[in-house]
Amino acid sequence: MALNTKHSKNALPVDSPRQIMEFSLSTPHYLNTTTPFSTLIHNQKHHSSFSSSSSSATTSLSFSLKPTPPPLPNSESPTSSSPPSNQIRRPKTLKTTPSPSKPTSKIPSNPFRNLINPTHVPTPPIKSTTNTNYHPFTDKLWLTSKLSPPPPPPPPQKENPEENRKPIKDNAPQKNSDLPKIKFQQEGKIFVGNLPNWVKKNEVFDFFRQFGPIKNVILIKGHDSTERNAGFGFVIYGGSTAAKSAMKAVEFDGVEFHGRVLTVKLDDGRRLKEKTEERTRWIEGNDGVEYRSNWHKERDSSRKELRKIMDTEPENWQAVVGFFERIKKPSRGEYGLMVKYYARRGDMHRARETFESMRARGIEPTSHLYTSLIHAYAVGRDMEEALSCVRKMKEEGIEMSLVTYSIMVGGFAKVGNAEAADHWFKEAKERHTALNSIIYGNIIYAYCQTCNMNRAEALVRDMEEAGIDAPIDIYHTMMDGYTMIGNEDKCLVVFERLKECGFTPSVISYGCLINLYIKIGKVSKALEISKLMESAGIKHNVKTYSMLINGFLKLKDWANAFAVVEDLVKDGLKPDVVLYNNIITAFCGMGNMNRAVRTVKEMQRERHRPTSRTFMPIIHGFARAGEMRRALEIFDMMRMSGCIPTVHTFNALVLGLVEKRQMEKAVEILDEMTLAGISPDEHTYTTIMHGYASLGDTGKAFEYFTKLRNEGLELDVYTYEALLKACCKAGRMQSALAVTKEMSAQKIPRNTFVYNILIDGWARRGDVWEAADLMQQMKKDGVRPDIHTYTSFINACCKAGDMQVCSLVSNYLFPIVPLVKISLHYFSIFLFVVGWVLIGILGLFRSLEIVLLK
Repeated sequence: MALNTKHSKNALPVDSPRQIMEFSLSTPHYLNTTTPFSTLIHNQKHHSSFSSSSSSATTSLSFSLKPTPPPLPNSESPTSSSPPSNQIRRPKTLKTTPSPSKPTSKIPSNPFRNLINPTHVPTPPIKSTTNTNYHPFTDKLWLTSKLSPPPPPPPPQKENPEENRKPIKDNAPQKNSDLPKIKFQQEGKIFVGNLPNWVKKNEVFDFFRQFGPIKNVILIKGHDSTERNAGFGFVIYGGSTAAKSAMKAVEFDGVEFHGRVLTVKLDDGRRLKEKTEERTRWIEGNDGVEYRSNWHKERDSSRKELRKIMDTEPENWQAVVGFFERIKKPSRGEYGLMVKYYARRGDMHRARETFESMRARGIEPTSHLYTSLIHAYAVGRDMEEALSCVRKMKEEGIEMSLVTYSIMVGGFAKVGNAEAADHWFKEAKERHTALNSIIYGNIIYAYCQTCNMNRAEALVRDMEEAGIDAPIDIYHTMMDGYTMIGNEDKCLVVFERLKECGFTPSVISYGCLINLYIKIGKVSKALEISKLMESAGIKHNVKTYSMLINGFLKLKDWANAFAVVEDLVKDGLKPDVVLYNNIITAFCGMGNMNRAVRTVKEMQRERHRPTSRTFMPIIHGFARAGEMRRALEIFDMMRMSGCIPTVHTFNALVLGLVEKRQMEKAVEILDEMTLAGISPDEHTYTTIMHGYASLGDTGKAFEYFTKLRNEGLELDVYTYEALLKACCKAGRMQSALAVTKEMSAQKIPRNTFVYNILIDGWARRGDVWEAADLMQQMKKDGVRPDIHTYTSFINACCKAGDMQVCSLVSNYLFPIVPLVKISLHYFSIFLFVVGWVLIGILGLFRSLEIVLLK
């Protein structure tokens, strides 16, 4: 078989695999069938200049099973001895010597690139990296490049031209060197191709027996159906005339048989040769094939089917578990798939049950199985059990892989334990020399969750210096960390750096910015980011819509919140649990409680499971409105929906009752919490203390303060605010001073609300000097007064009859608080009028007293 091609002088550059093939065929070679592709590329590199300079050439490329003929006596070769049979023979005119002025680099280069530009010598990279996903922008644009400049590039390696002049030896293994010389081609055997799939052996036998006696007919069965053939087979002639019969049959190549044009040729012995090689490797033990029984083959098919169900129907756990239970004798592979499946769902109990069931069958776990079990506990946030699994691994002598360390670091990061995460990260760094971006992302996430951004920046810098490119997920993690601390500037720097490094901002990138502005109270800026995202062609998802709705809920802007909901419905998105909770909160804030209850029922119809957070605003709304019967009905509805009441749910009931001054019913809720096995927390007791403080019942307030302290709960500024409120309401200012001293002893700083309560208490007694001292103390402590502070001080001045100081405070306050200037002005006029009226009444009484005495 010969293939003739032509090559023109003005040939286009080679820039496609097809052109590469045409380019390689245009050079005259005598090709052996055992020539490796690497040798072909190497020789093509030396002959590319010749092919470009020749004007026109017609070459013949032959593929033969016979060995290459020996070289002519006058032919020259690169070496003194003849080249091996697996190298390409080259004529004398094609011999080239490498130029000493252009030595090749020691670093292996892309052979296709050399075909395109043979004169190009690749230079060593500036920075070596172990990461396969090397980004071209990494050496120039780091995430931490503005914090510290990247290290200088290493000096280029010196090339040794003498070494590059050495001929490249072909290291390809010599196949069949140790095999005995066997005649693989069987006499009288022909290959028949393009047979109909339905044809039977007797029909082939009847057709080919016209050329001679047939010894056997072999039809290769199909892979999918053993009842049909694969479209080809072999015919073996017998007797003394077998070779002649085979040659006669080959002459009928291209004959039509049942509508098919047959391919008939002599057997080349390839099949027998492969069988012989395989048998030889099997005898030597180097076949690399695991011969399995029918049971193993059935297990493989079961494993593939189980994996297919897990990939196509991950949420249909009944189908997955049902198929697994139908497997008679599951192997380690099936158990590993089930443990991994439960780990992804966070079902640590079933993952452990499957793991123990496997061990009960006598199957020992591997590092992969232990890692899957640890992953299940990490997703379930039970790191104590995860640690016990790690200890068990070490006891059994199973080494922890880098994936296991990554899961441990990520698990402790999710529970907010950055110290433990750092411990496992350092251990992974000691055990494994090469880390990846996944474990770095987990430890960076751990420090971002604890708002330790300095340590997070240092870890990003270490990762980049180690040659690991920062993926886009780490940019998002850093933006989320800066959002938690409210650092707008650095968050924007990371966002701009993301674009400079070649990444395209996604909906997550814009979502981080929207979340930033929602948390710092700049809803208008969040809307600008939303419009910018839409102009970039990126659509909102449910999470970004939930962020915008949450921002309007904080401003109590119900109209815009529902406008965002309408936009979500227009985009064809379906609300999730978080969005439904925000909608319910909006209805409760508007006072439309019935619509909120209907939303819960709609949520259940859409197969969304309500949470305790879903029912909290409804319970609180009914309790605040005094409809305790409806509040308890919603409480029972929550229990019927499968939601277990939490301490926050009971706190919503208590808060509603306290706001309605129904303290007896609020105390009864505490008894019901105890019966339900839920202990009150500091918020529960603080809410009840505020209720008694509003009534001025100092004794009850101190009673629950003592309970809170005896139960070891945390004392915060809100607890002391309730005590001070009770004392000032009852006029017990000395007790209030004792409470402030205890706050100082507990190192709890005073805030604006504490000072407002104290100033209001002294104002009730008309003690303007104590109120003035508190104002000076606020200035020393750096606490900024608000409108309530000045109002309480003006009230103290009016009750003391010091109208001049009151006027000075009012005039001083106007430029500081311009937004409340009008309301404060009218309120001050009211206080002035009341003060002058009181002074006039006192003067009138004193005049009458003088008259009566006379």
